[in-house]
This record gives sequence, structure tokens and C-alpha cells, in this order.
Amino acid sequence: MAERDRLTILRGHIEQIGTSPDSTLHLQNTSATQRQNDSVVAVTLPERLSDSTGWTVRRSTLSPQRLISTFESPDEGIRTMHDNWDAAIAKYSQSPCLGTRAVDSTGKAGAYQWLTYEQAGEARTAIGSGLVKLGVSAGQAVGLYSVNCRDWVLVDAACHAYSLVPVPLYDTLGAESVEYIMKHAELAAIACSVAAYPTLLQALGACPGVKLVVVYGTQPGQPQPAAPSGLACKVLSLEAVAALGRANPTPHNPPQPYDIATLCYTSGTTGVPKGAILSHDNLISNAAACQNLIPAQHDDTHISYLPLAHIYERVMQIGLIHAGAQIGFYRGDVLELLDDMLELRPTIFFSVPRLYSRVYDRVMTAIREGNPIARRLFETGFAQKKAAIARGDLTGGRMAPLWDRLVFSKIAARLGGRVRVMVSGASPLPPDVMDFLRVCFPGATVLEGYGMTESACTICVSGPDDWVAGHVGPPLPCNEVKLADVPEMNYTNADQPYPRGEICVRGPNIFRGYFKDEEQTREMIDADGWLHSGDIGTWLPGNRLRIIDRKKNIFKLAQGEYLAPEKVEGVYSRSPLVAQSFVYGDSFRSQLVAVVVPDPDNLIPWAAARKLPKDLKQLCQDKTVVDAVLRSMLEQGRTAKLKGFEQVAAIHLFPDPFSVENGLLTPTFKLKRPQAKQEFQQAIEAMYKTLGK
Repeated sequence: MAERDRLTILRGHIEQIGTSPDSTLHLQNTSATQRQNDSVVAVTLPERLSDSTGWTVRRSTLSPQRLISTFESPDEGIRTMHDNWDAAIAKYSQSPCLGTRAVDSTGKAGAYQWLTYEQAGEARTAIGSGLVKLGVSAGQAVGLYSVNCRDWVLVDAACHAYSLVPVPLYDTLGAESVEYIMKHAELAAIACSVAAYPTLLQALGACPGVKLVVVYGTQPGQPQPAAPSGLACKVLSLEAVAALGRANPTPHNPPQPYDIATLCYTSGTTGVPKGAILSHDNLISNAAACQNLIPAQHDDTHISYLPLAHIYERVMQIGLIHAGAQIGFYRGDVLELLDDMLELRPTIFFSVPRLYSRVYDRVMTAIREGNPIARRLFETGFAQKKAAIARGDLTGGRMAPLWDRLVFSKIAARLGGRVRVMVSGASPLPPDVMDFLRVCFPGATVLEGYGMTESACTICVSGPDDWVAGHVGPPLPCNEVKLADVPEMNYTNADQPYPRGEICVRGPNIFRGYFKDEEQTREMIDADGWLHSGDIGTWLPGNRLRIIDRKKNIFKLAQGEYLAPEKVEGVYSRSPLVAQSFVYGDSFRSQLVAVVVPDPDNLIPWAAARKLPKDLKQLCQDKTVVDAVLRSMLEQGRTAKLKGFEQVAAIHLFPDPFSVENGLLTPTFKLKRPQAKQEFQQAIEAMYKTLGK
């Protein structure tokens, strides 16, 4: 179905719900198994407005009669990214906006230096006018290729002020991927950092459509990058483009809500990246719904380190700009992130489970190995606060101020000591880590969300008053959610005690499709406007959604059983000896095998206690160690009630972490399965040989 036809169906449905005089929405009955929290956070639509298949549709109780598509009054006129900047500049002109740490000639970092909202507005007009003067016209695509920084945001804002289409590229991409995206998106220009420029040069020769390269991040006295010889391509510094724009100011050429706001290329876990077309109203509806639930405030400070090329960071910044908050950028090195946070002292922190889990692991290891008295204080305080939170007292109980002062304020100080909101997204957060964050960061609201690029970020998020861990909350008020039966995996809406199925989403935040790929668009969005996520969920009491499985990466074993490797990997990650794993199987074999990266922080002390070598590479070759890691994994599998065919039969230990740099992880730390299979093909065959397969 054509894009506009899908949109017409969607908008008609939204208007029908919003204007129907007798569309009384009913709450789902609660039960004794409410899991401590008996509040209902989503509603089911009346049968005549539910899905034609009979699958129940759910919406947030915050806005059940209509799906949110704009900010609340008086900001309902903000319909585009450009509108959002205009409103913030007018309201918060002299407030700090974008901050960067000053670094001296010795490399020592100082305090953050800030552009005000007014100065940021002047810069976007200068840069945009310069781009227009250099021949970039409305509707053309402009690449953004660097780590997060002030100039990235300014170029992005400039594009929106003149109806250009920004196309972000992950700074970790190599020349081959950069070349593919530049060609596929038909970039007319690209802005990049000095650090990314050498990689860009390797791809430019094959991309004659790129007529302009804008380079930022040069230090005083540093020579400007040279233009490539033999190419009809201008190379200018961002300062030169802005100076040209100031000399030739051009009135803004604002976009319309339906216009393309960005082409957001997925990070490519399964092959060639796909360019998701996101309009201004897609992005604004999602940001507005997030603000409705967890509003950023004018006095908030945020540290920007999650890639701006990923939709998560990008949409969160829309809400921050809308509130006139401060956005400070890390220096581009994750090893220096904590130092940057101590200097910036953020109040609102968006991150991913990987980082939160690392904080949890480091703190718990330090507690275990530390002073016995301090350990006893921590354990007692932790148990008391956790029990109070489980009873619904999010303050942590009567004794919380004492425990916070004695124990937990020291942990919170590691992130600057001012965090009031912590949000986790991109993958499931282990419940024990959620409990740890709620206990150890006094006064912080800890939320877990779920979303995807194609939904312009968030689909569901837990509420600030919801103390139950292990779910991602109700639908965001900009979209509605249903679960579709997946018979090949035995998931249905009739399942007891709770319905299960593929998570499907519909609303004004749903993307317009994949750029130049109507076939894959049709696979993702059905004729009724439902986006099929490929994730499997279940509705808990109160209409909270829990992610339980993955449909898209399933494969069939030789005996005919379907299996989702990500589910199994998630279980094995709970083993203290496992840092990462890649579970493999196929339709020619009846058993699973896995490549496992052991956790050195736990494995090396374990080995030392048994008088084994402390060298990780040696340990990975030791059969005693391999057997111990496998036993630990199988124990976790039994605890999680994995079926027999879901447990691995053999493992191969690999000493080096899967990473973005070695090509095994995407920039958002998701495993690239085709690449992992290719990398470990010999190890996989060797494991099956030992199993006699």
C-alpha cells in the first residue's frame, strides 16, 4: 500500500477514536496477581474500535480518547523541529544551551563553556545561509558524520531551518558503509569532524553527487583539511560556511509537519542498513508524548554521549530543547565519560542497560571485596530501601535519609550527585539492576522504556510512580499497541495467565517507510497502519508490557523447534562468569552452541582461587575453565526454566569482547549475527564436531 494511503487510514482511525461520543474506554479488570502494584496504566479500547482480528488494542490512561501528536497548550503550534528551536530561542534566549569542555594545549580539560539559546539560533541561521549560498537547496540531504558535539546539533538545526534533510551517520562506520549511505541517501553535502574526515575521504571518490564537505572541530593553529585532488567537491571549515552565511543572510525556509525531518539509517544487525523516513510530525509527536510523561525542566542538565545518529538521543534532545534545558557534550571518549559527568553534574540521564549494568557490577564487586563493616551497612540499607520500594514507598522508607547519607550518596556521586531522572532504553534492563538504581540513587526517578527507530523512538515507558521492575510500562500516549498471534512460536492472545504475541504499534509517531524500499516497508507496516516490531511481548496486570522474546531472529532446529537466540543469551548473561555470548544453531542441527566472552572481573579471581593462570587467553583454552563456565550457564538456564533444546551443548571461550571496533556490535551495542557467524565459523564447526554433528 502506498505511503499516503497508509497515512490516511491511520489518521482516520485516530480521528474516529477522538470524536466518537460513545467511545467509553474500559479499564481491564485487575486481579490478585497484580504483582504488588494494583494501578491500571493503560486502557483497552471497546470491541468495535479494537482490531478486526479480535486482538485487543491498548492505550495510555494519560490520553485514552486521542493520541498525542503535539505539545500541550500553549505549545500546540510547535509542529516541526524548526518550530521547536524557534520557540526555545524566543523563550530562553539568554539561557545556556549547548556546552563543550575547554581543553588546553596539554590536553587538560577545564570547565564547560556554553552557547546561549540566542547564540545557537544565530549560528544555525549563519550555517544554513552558508549552505544555501553554496548551492544546497530545500529537500536535499546533508550528512552528519562525527561523535556527538555542539557543531553536530547546530548543523542539524540549520538543516531544519532551511528545509534540508539531515542524514546522521554513526562515527564508528567504516568507509564502505559511509559510501553506501552517501550514495543511497543521495547526499548533496556532508558535515564531518576532523577525526572522521580521513575515513570520509576514502569514500568520496565513489560519490560524485557530494559537492560540499564541511569540516568542524579544528583546533586553533591546526591546518584546514585539504580538498581531495581530482574531485569536483569543495571542502570548507564550518567557520568559513558560517562566515559566508553572515555575509549573505537568507530568510528561513521552514518545513511543513509532513516533510521529511531525517533519514535515520538503522545500524544494520542483519545486513545492509535501511533508511527510515521520519517526518517532523513523527518526531514531534513522540517527543511531546515523552514530555507529557517525564517532562524535562528548564533547570535540567543533560550529558550527550549516546550517539546522535541513534533515534534515542535525538528525540530526547527535542524535549530538552523544548524545555530550555542545558545539553553538555562528552569529549568523545567513553573512558573520560565519568570525568565529564563529574564536571557537568547532569540532572537527567538517558542511557542503555549496558552502562547501567556496568555501574551495578563495579559497585557490587567493590562492596563484596571491601571492608566488612561497609559491606554490612550496604546490605542492610539496601534490603530496607528495596523492601520499602516493593511496598510502594518510592522514597525508600523512614530510614532512607540515614542510609542515603551513610552509604548511597557516595554511589550517586559517581554520576555527579544531581541525577533526578534515569531512563534506560534500547534493550531490556535486568530487574536486579533496576532495583539497584532505585535504591542507590536517592531522589532519582528510574524508568525503563521500549521503542525502535521506526516508531520515532519510544513506544512504551514505565511511569514515575510505578515501582514494579521487569516491564517497560504502558503505551506512550502518542501510540496504541496490540499483540498479534505468532502461532509458529506458540504465542497467542488466548495464552494464560497473560496474552502473548508480536508487539504491533500504530500512531502519528510511526515512520513513513524505508527510503527507496517499498517492499520492506510493506513487511513492516500492514494495510491497517500497524507497525510490526518483530518483538514478542506479554501484557501484565494493569496493562504493563513485558518484552519476552524476539521473532525476527528466530531459527528452526533440526527437530522442528523454533528458537530465539537473544532470549537465551539474555539468560546466560546473568552468569557472573559471562560478559557476552553468541548463541548459534540452524535447521541442520538439533543442538545449540555458543561463543562466550568471559567476564574477567569475575573469572580471573575465580581462577586465582584455584591456582590457575591469571592470563585470560590461557584461561580460555583451559578445559577446566570451559566446563565451569558452561556449568554456570546451564545453571542459569535451569533457573530461568529454559527448555532442553534452548540450552547450549558446547561453548567456545573467546578472550576479546565483542565491540563496535571489531565489527561484531552495532554502535548501539547489538550483536551483528551474520558477522559473528562469519568470524567464529571455525569455532562453530569445531564445537559441532566434538558433539558428533
